[in-house]
This record gives sequence, C-alpha cells and structure tokens, in this order.
Amino acid sequence: MAGRGDNSRPAAKGGIDSEPLKRAVGGAMRAISGDRELEVGFSQDRPALTGHRARLPDLPKKPTRADISITRGIGDSMALRQACHDLKLHSSLAPEGQQARAVYDAVEQARVECIGSLAMDGVADNLSVMLEDKLQKAKLTSVADRADAPLEEALALMVREKLTGRPIPRSGENLVSLWRDWVEEKAGDDVDALAANIEDQNAFARTVRDMLVSLEMAEELGDDQQDEDSEEDNDDTSQDDESGEQSGEDESGTDDSQSEDSDSSSEEQEQGESEAADADTDEMSDEDDADTETPGETRRPDHPLANLPPENDYKIYTPTFDETVGAADLCEEEELDRLRAFLDKQLANLQGVVGRLANRLQRRLMAQQNRSWDFDLEEGYLDPARLVRVVIDPMQPLSFKRERDTNFRDTVVTLLIDNSGSMRGRPITVAATCADILARTLERCGVSVEILGFTTRAWKGGQAREKWLKDGKPANPGRLNDLRHIIYKSADMPWRRARRNLGLMMREGLLKENIDGEALLWAHNRLLGRPEQRRILMMISDGAPVDDSTLSVNPGNYLERHLRAAIEHIETRSPVELLAIGIGHDVTRYYRRAVTIVDAEELAGAMTDQLAGLFEDESMARSGGQRRAG
Repeated sequence: MAGRGDNSRPAAKGGIDSEPLKRAVGGAMRAISGDRELEVGFSQDRPALTGHRARLPDLPKKPTRADISITRGIGDSMALRQACHDLKLHSSLAPEGQQARAVYDAVEQARVECIGSLAMDGVADNLSVMLEDKLQKAKLTSVADRADAPLEEALALMVREKLTGRPIPRSGENLVSLWRDWVEEKAGDDVDALAANIEDQNAFARTVRDMLVSLEMAEELGDDQQDEDSEEDNDDTSQDDESGEQSGEDESGTDDSQSEDSDSSSEEQEQGESEAADADTDEMSDEDDADTETPGETRRPDHPLANLPPENDYKIYTPTFDETVGAADLCEEEELDRLRAFLDKQLANLQGVVGRLANRLQRRLMAQQNRSWDFDLEEGYLDPARLVRVVIDPMQPLSFKRERDTNFRDTVVTLLIDNSGSMRGRPITVAATCADILARTLERCGVSVEILGFTTRAWKGGQAREKWLKDGKPANPGRLNDLRHIIYKSADMPWRRARRNLGLMMREGLLKENIDGEALLWAHNRLLGRPEQRRILMMISDGAPVDDSTLSVNPGNYLERHLRAAIEHIETRSPVELLAIGIGHDVTRYYRRAVTIVDAEELAGAMTDQLAGLFEDESMARSGGQRRAG
C-alpha cells in the first residue's frame, strides 16, 4: 500500500507561469469591450488605455489572489470604459473648472463600472478589490478634514453605492462620512436621479451638470456649456418665439467655437494616454510627476506627423477596406504550424549563420550593460556581504540589494518587413529567419521587439478601386488599393508565443503590392505609443513603393513622393530613430541612415551590424565618447 505523499509532486521552484492568466485577462477585456483589435500588454509602467492598446500592471512572480483580482479589476474597468463611454460626448459636456471637471470625470468612470457590476457579479467583485487597493494606496482611510478629502472620490463612491447597492469599501468609509451629509443636503435628489440614466451617457452627464450646480460649482461649468444646455432645453420643450429668437442669437455666437473645441478635445484625448479606472492612485496623487494627468486634463504629445507638409498632396480614396490584422487571424492554427515547419526546414543551413551573427550581437550588447546595485535595502536579493547581520540579528531589515535599471534596456525595436510580391522566395525566407532570431536575441538582452509586415489585400486595386469605378471614376482619387498591415509580433508579446506567426510569410498568395509611406507611418505611430525612452524603427525592403491601381490614375512618382515626405518628417521631427536595409535596391537615396545589400544572404550581417552600431553609438554618448575595450 502506498504511503502518504507517494503521489505528491515536489513544490514548484521559482515563480508561477502567469502567461495563461494574462491571456485570459486579455480575452476577457476584448469580450467585454467588444473590441477584437484591443491589444493588452503588461509592464511595470502605469496602467493606461490608449486607442486599441491597454497596458496593465505586471503580476509579481508569485501573485496572491488579491493581486490577480486587482489586475482583473483594472482590466475590467478599462474594457467597460471602451464599451460604454463616448469620448466625444464626454468632452463636449465637460465643465471648464478643474474641481468640477474632476467630479465630472470621476462620476462618469463610476457609471461605466456600475454598468459592468450590475451585469456581471465577477466583474463587480474584481472592481471592489481594485477599488479597495486604490483607496489604501491613496491613504484616505485616516483622513480627518474635508480639506484633505477629495470630493470627487467621495462622490464617485456614493454614486457607486446608489447605482449598485453595494456597500462603500471599508477604506473609503471615513472619506464618504466627511462629505455625505453635505452632499445629500445640497444635491441628494440629483444623486438619486442618476440611477434612472445609467445607460444613457448624455442624460447622465446632464444630470451630473445639474448636480454640480447644486454643489455650488455653477461658475465652473463654462459659458459655452451653459448656452448649449439652454439650446437643448429649447429643442426639447416648446417655448415662445421671443425666447426662441434669443436662443438662436446665443447659438450663433457659440456653435462654431463649441464644435471646434469639442473635436479638438476629442482628438487630444485620443492621442494622449487615458488613465483608465484611476488604476494607480498612489502615482496619480503625485502632483510633481510630469507624466501624471490631473483629472480633467488632457495631454497632447508632440506628434511629429500630425500634419504632412502642404506641398504633399497625398490622399486616400477610401480607408474603409484597409485592415490591420494579427498573423494568427489570417489562417488556421494548423496551417500556421505547417508554414512554420516549412520555414524551419528551408532554413536548416542559414539558421547556423544567422545564429552566430546573433550571438555576436548579443555579446556586444551585453558588454554595454554596466551592472550597478543599490545596497542596504529592506527587500530585494539577499546580499551575501551582509550575511553577518542576519546571523547576529535576524530581524535586521537592511540586508538586501537590488540591481539598478539601465538605460540600455529601456529600448524598443520595430522590424518593418516589406511583404510585397517581389520579396517572394529567398528574400522573404531570409527576412523571416533574421527577424525571428534577432527578436529572440534582443529579448535576451532586455530589448522589446515588434515585427510588422505590410502589403495589400489585392492585386491592382481591390474593393477601393471597385468603389471608385462605381462612383464614376473621379479624377485624382489618391491611393486606390486596400492596405493590409500585419502584426507578426507585438512589442509586449514574448518571442516563444510569436514564433509560429512568422511562418505566415511563407504562405502562397500573401505577398502582393507595397505602399511604403503609409506602412512607415503606421509602424512609427505604434512606436510613439510605447513607454520606452529609446525607439528604433528598421525598414527592410527590396524596392520602391509600387501599386499599379494607384499609379495608373495618379502621377508616376505619387507613392514615392509620399514616402519621401514621411521619411523626412520622421528623420527631422520625431524621437524615433529610423534606419533602412535595401535588398538589391538602393535605399540610401531615401534614408539618411541606410545600407544596401546585393544578396538576401547578406541581410543577417547587415541587420546585426546596423543594430550594434546604434547601441554602441548610444553607449559612447553616455560615456562621454570613450569606447571601452571589447
């Protein structure tokens, strides 16, 4: 008979594999938000939601149940905001005053979270844990004076209690108690009225504005917004002719400016980072942090490609049929596995050569990472030099050390690969292999890597051209094809998960035509949204941009002029470092930092040399121009 414990496994060593959980959180966020293109990444940076990209806090190596619930709560909050929040409407009704705007934003966030809490008990539990953690980090449990208690946080908690029936989190009870009597006396009816409009953002926002008036913040609403409110009331209720004329006079003075302000505010909010769910109040309360947004404030980053020069007449006939798609969405998993196996078989000989070059690059990069440590810390790695302290006094806390972050690792590299028909055969095979091995190499060195491809959905036009024909062939239509931009590996995806995606380049019929200018801008804009300080974009192409459909109805240099304009803007106005490798095609006439190779077999050496050169230049700049002996 087997003894007790004979069937038990030894405890797992090291951390827990959190990848399945991360995939589950990402899938849940896409399902809740209804956004299939939502990309979910995890990092140590502050959580944020920007367009179709969400950044969540990375899980510790051994996460507790609370850690998991907090991360899921932040993800649920972002997903609900994506699904239930109209940014343009929110901006158009937003107050001008800072305090009123803070209340307005906080109550709207409470609304979207309450919608999810009422629909799904699991989401409600996750949000409760996340909210408890947020309040504890903000140190609001012991606040004793209204002057130190943020009204917007108290109101958001009261609205949550009213809409969901859930009790105030324990860490927020003291905060709410300081404001509850005053709020109920001034605006109790308005708070009660919010529950009837939870699904209608427009009506809900207007009720919040009424609540702000009751809370003696009418002067912070702004004249334009008050005029708009009166205009809406005039539309909804019948009034005498005289008041209608007055309303018309007011409208004529504010309508245009109001529309422009609303559109501008909407664009700025979309381009800046939207701090969803107030995910890290500890950081958000730090007013000295230049990267922190205060409630109601939008930041517009210095976007070097906001406007192309006026002399550039490039335009798009219709973007309706363009697509940005993940490699896994273009074919079945079984076919991806087959294509990857085919790629590995074709590259049995080349892989050794590329691997040696990659190892050389890794040694050169690792040599630049000067390791430094902080000592006498209360947590981190146990410091062997302080073991005597532990023996003498086991309660001595200052016995740990932690490695300092290096600037070298705060880097992201994007490889943008031409997927046009002229790359078919050996060039695309070599490009896929080099991208695969370089991604693995740079990941070992702590550098994030993104691999992208660009082509078109059809030869000689597509649905865009068909629409142009139906519209009567208007003159100078601009770009006249359907773009296909492919994400083989996002910067936050580990190499092992993206490995098989690169086999898609071997798929028959994938490679068609190439519109380089728009692909370059697409990859560049993705880099601008990354948190890393240093961003590098490498273009790999074998020819000038070619699209027969577009060039047949536009000037012959139409696509080339646009490519030159895009390159000029990136090279002169953008923080992104741009370099290019041409395969049998002279790209030095387009790019300042470029190299041309004759044979695809030279690609591996060119890529490693170009990247090593960039990192060595940066290392020399940090060390005052003195190169260390290698």
